[in-house]
Amino acid sequence: MFGIVRPCRDHSCPSLHRAWMAHLCGLCLALRDGQGQGARLATNYDGLIISVLAEAQSPSASPHRTAGPCALRGFRPADVVDARAEGVRLAATVSLLLAAGKLRDHVADGDSAPGTGLARRGLAARWEAAGARMGASIGFDTAVLTSTAERQLEREGTPEITLLELTAPTEEAVAAAFVHTAVLAGRPGNAVPLAEAGRFFGRIAHLLDAVEDQAEDAARGAFNPLAATGTTRQEARRLCDDAAHGLELALRELDLAERHLVDVLLGTEVRRAVDRTFAQSDKRPGVVGTSAAGVATLLTCGMWRPEWSSKHGQPCEDRCYLRDCDCCSGCGGCDCCGCCEDCSCCEGCDCDCGCGA
Repeated sequence: MFGIVRPCRDHSCPSLHRAWMAHLCGLCLALRDGQGQGARLATNYDGLIISVLAEAQSPSASPHRTAGPCALRGFRPADVVDARAEGVRLAATVSLLLAAGKLRDHVADGDSAPGTGLARRGLAARWEAAGARMGASIGFDTAVLTSTAERQLEREGTPEITLLELTAPTEEAVAAAFVHTAVLAGRPGNAVPLAEAGRFFGRIAHLLDAVEDQAEDAARGAFNPLAATGTTRQEARRLCDDAAHGLELALRELDLAERHLVDVLLGTEVRRAVDRTFAQSDKRPGVVGTSAAGVATLLTCGMWRPEWSSKHGQPCEDRCYLRDCDCCSGCGGCDCCGCCEDCSCCEGCDCDCGCGA
């Protein structure tokens, strides 16, 4: 799984986290049902936002079902968005194409293991073809997504290009996917604000990826948008904050039947992602140090965490990989209810977080 929006139970209301998981698991299962077990590797945190947007505009068009036990859920059944929902199928389409693009990027940048380039390109081609078929079944033209990598490479070879010119292909691709949720939901009036929201979200995702990879790209001599355009980290942060503000304004213009999860994911969690990325990248060492830290974390079952980890300094039950608990159950002293003053999802909360429950 990859993506910038990753809400966790430490700061999410239990019902909101369950709603997010319903889309995440629904996306994973839709990929499995459509393309086999291997396609579940394409599950994308940001891609599931497509499913969330579609359901928020037309809940009746997003049926749910109870899925069986899964190892990633501690072998527990769960409520998930059914693969019949066109929103989750659009999310699966986008996720397959994003994953294919990632595979091609790794091969082009020389990041793949020796001798695996041909296999990776073959898998990318299969996922692109599968994404095109799935997109066609819901009336979505995937050309704008499949051409993103090509247009990106073309712009990276253009001298004296600006940073926002480099992020434009990503912005356009995300905008197209966001807009199609309005088509599926039968809400054409949402097309313009969704296009704006998609452009801002695409810009943020591209910039945060550049920030995270800057040190490693410099060590390998690889292309990085910030280095190529001479953009400082301070300027990149300003652009992210401006885009997050623009994203929030665009969300206010949407006509949604259910907007709480959309506002949290594309508002609160995007802000958290920006803060997290800049804080962690300031502390994160190079690829050797990061790899060593990953090994140490694994060998200690998560009890040791590097200082750039969001779990660094957290209680042991929050760090340990082997824990079997719900850290927000009962909301005992956490701040997870601050977003829910106008809903009932925190009934029974006994913490002092101002939710009024």
